[in-house]
This record gives sequence, structure tokens and C-alpha cells, in this order.
Amino acid sequence: MRYTIDGKNGKWEVVMGLEVHCQVNSASKLFSSSPTAFGAEPNTQVSYVDAAMPGMLPVINDWVVKQAIRTGLGLNAKINKVSRFARKNYFYPDLPQGYQISQSDQPIVGEGVVEVKTEDGGKRAIRIERLHLEQDAGKSMHDQDPHKTYVDLNRSGTPLMEIVSYPDITSPDEAAAYFKKIQTLVRYLGTSDGNMEEGSMRADVNVSVRPVGSDELRPRAEIKNMNSLRFIRQAIAYEAQRQVDLYDAGESPVQETRLFNPKTGETKSMRSKENAADYRYFPCPDLLPLILDDAEIEAIRKDLPELPDAKRDRFIAEYGVSEDDAITLSNDKDVAHYFETAVGREKQRDGKMVSNWILSELFGHLNKENRSITESPISAENLGDLVDLIAENVISGKIAKTVFEDMLKTNRSPKKIVEEKGLRQITDSGAIEKAIDKILSGAPDKVAEYKSGKVALIGWFVGQVMQATQGRANPGEVNKLLKEKLGE
Repeated sequence: MRYTIDGKNGKWEVVMGLEVHCQVNSASKLFSSSPTAFGAEPNTQVSYVDAAMPGMLPVINDWVVKQAIRTGLGLNAKINKVSRFARKNYFYPDLPQGYQISQSDQPIVGEGVVEVKTEDGGKRAIRIERLHLEQDAGKSMHDQDPHKTYVDLNRSGTPLMEIVSYPDITSPDEAAAYFKKIQTLVRYLGTSDGNMEEGSMRADVNVSVRPVGSDELRPRAEIKNMNSLRFIRQAIAYEAQRQVDLYDAGESPVQETRLFNPKTGETKSMRSKENAADYRYFPCPDLLPLILDDAEIEAIRKDLPELPDAKRDRFIAEYGVSEDDAITLSNDKDVAHYFETAVGREKQRDGKMVSNWILSELFGHLNKENRSITESPISAENLGDLVDLIAENVISGKIAKTVFEDMLKTNRSPKKIVEEKGLRQITDSGAIEKAIDKILSGAPDKVAEYKSGKVALIGWFVGQVMQATQGRANPGEVNKLLKEKLGE
């Protein structure tokens, strides 16, 4: 559903594209052997190349190139067999070379497509324009001294993939869904950890508005370095309204770079938006073109894992889960692995039941504790065993919740918990019948009311029997015997 804003003279629609920056999973930098570990002391991961010492020449990291190809294939994109690096010239204290080595008109990956789910439950294809490799700059630190700015070059030369979409995104929620889809994809592929908190994944959001029904592209604002889905939504909503307000006032937005302030929820101007000419791109004289062959590309393609969309479709077909549940289960590869382990390839447990226990009970606990699935106190194998006990009528669903609570605290086997606490379900008809007879004989008034037409009282009788058997009676058998005794 397209996001629109009411202006003084009609409706406006928002047009957006995202530039997603992903730090490549690599032990060393793009053009040097310096490490890329997060959190190191300032300027301890810097080589002469990273510091741009005279005479130092970059050497391409072959592993990073393969990671870019792998990501391109995951994006259903064209892999360009010939690509080139260029120098992007600008001056800033944390850019020691005075230029950034990037790719301009000949990127390693060309056009591709990503499918996202829309707010109304439909699906939209967001086109990818390109993926290119580039080196990161260092970091200016303004909070170390009241009068000085310090520079940490640890990130200088860190390998980045920049994934650029076409202006196909039509709402803040769609932008967040697209970013999340890219994050899921690179994590599945193992090409980036997608960690927004540590800055290894962030986005520049290009926002413009136009009258509804128009196909023109008006001046856009680029909102830099967004590292939160919530902030992406907020920034788009604010910026789109700001531009509509300018048009309503008879003014026109200028093409510029802006920053988002999460405290105020506003964007503010940073600088006028540069064009390619402003950067004076030219081919990097220190690096030869990257030449790829079909065999190398196909070898990487054959090594691709099952990707989220394919996994989602398989979960629906193979395990019978709903589409919404399949999306949730497949959006995180660790969750998907947990689910499939709990289902059990050999046992093929009831996929819907396993999914319900994970998404309702387990996720409820993990969210409360702010834990991920990898920190679950219940192993996937034990959750699968719990489902077995329910399916085999060893315990009821109600008892299973009691067992589950014990498992959360101890991660013990559910079978051991059931045996030690005497929670095995009573399925013996004779024992259940005894309990029913006692309840009926002690409540003749309720029996009379039931027989006079108040059939809803069956629930009361069931509750009394379950209470008398400490919740261990088989509910199905209780219902069946009660109806027989009450004359149905």
C-alpha cells in the first residue's frame, strides 16, 4: 500500500530507494592484511596501507570478491565478469588517502531483485540497481576532548558491500521490510553479520515526494547512516512531510544530504548532495580490473545455502505451517535451524504443533528475557520430545505447559520431568470413570440442570474432573465418558 500525504492542493506519494552498506565477513581488510575485529583499541588494526603511507599499494582481498559474488547470486542479480575500482575523491580527517577506493560505473554486481511482503499481505518486487565493493573510512571521534577531534583508523579499509535499490519503495514499512530482507539474506549467505548495533550494517535512505499519479522523480534528500528499523520509519515519515510542507509553501526541496536526530525525530541538513562529477571519479591506477570466469561464478552458485524464500515455501509445503508462521520461522537462519531440529527429519513431528510451541511459548519467554533463539534454555531436541509426549497422549496440553515451565528453568528432558513428578496422563477409562461418578454423585443439582437443557455445564463437569485428577485425566476421554453418563 503506497504511503500518501495530504497536501493543501492534493495528495502526495513518497518515492524511496535505499543504499544498504554491509561490512563483509572477512578476517582482513579489502586491500591489506589488517584485522577487522570489532571493539579493538583505537588505531591498533592499522597497516601502512590503511594509513596511506607513501609508496603503499593496495592488494585486493580475493575472499571479499567471492563474498560479493555470493551476495549478488543471492539477490538474483547479474554478476559482471569485468569490473573496475575507481577513486572517489573527497577530503575528510578520517580518510587518510584523500580518496576512497570504490566502484563507479563498472560494479561487480548488476541488476537484481528482492521480494518483500507488503502491509496488506501482498508481495512486491524491489529492484536492485547494483552491488559494489568499497573500502570504509576511519572514524572521527568528537567526544574525547572538548576542543579536539581524534581519529581512529581501525575501520579504514574495512571491506563494504553497498547494495543500491531503484526508487521502487513506496512506504516506511516497505523500506523497513526491504532492509530486513537484505539483512536476513546476507546472514543466510554468511557474507555479513548484519549487526546494526555494531555498525556493520546501515542504510542511506533517499526520499522524495511527488503528486499521486505522477511518474516524475523530484529532488531527493539522502538521510545518512540509519542503523535502526524504527529510525528508518521515523526519518522517512518526517522527511516526506517536510518536503510536502515546502511544496505547499510554494518552495521546492533541494537535493541534499541530511542527518536524522533520533531524540527529536527530525532530519537536518548536512551538506548539498554531491553528484558523481563532484567526486571526480577516475579509474584507480593501482588496481587491475577484476576479471571473472563462468567456472568461478558457478562454483560459488553451487555452494549457496537454501535461501529464506525457498525455505519459507518448503516449510509451508513440507510441514503444513501457515505462510505467516513460515515467514517468521525462515527470517532468521538460527530460528529455522531450531524449528527443523525440533520437527526432526526422521520423526517428522507435527510441524504446526512445533511451530506453535516455538512462536507462542518459547518466543514469549525469550522476548521477555531479551534473548535470541541461540540462547534458548530449552534445546530443540527437548522441545521435540515434549511434542512427542503430547502426540502420544502421555501428557495433555495443559500438563505440557507445566513441564515446559520446568524445562525453562532446568533444560531437563521432558520425559524425566514427567516421570519424576508423576505427570503422566491418566488414560485408563476405569480410573476416569471413578472420578466422574464421584463428581456426579456430589452435584445432583448440577446434573439436573444439565439434563434440563443447560448443556454448557459440561465445561463445569470437565473442570471438576480435571481438578480431581490434578489435570492428569485425558480431556477427550473425560468428555466422552461424561456425555455417556449424563445421557447424551
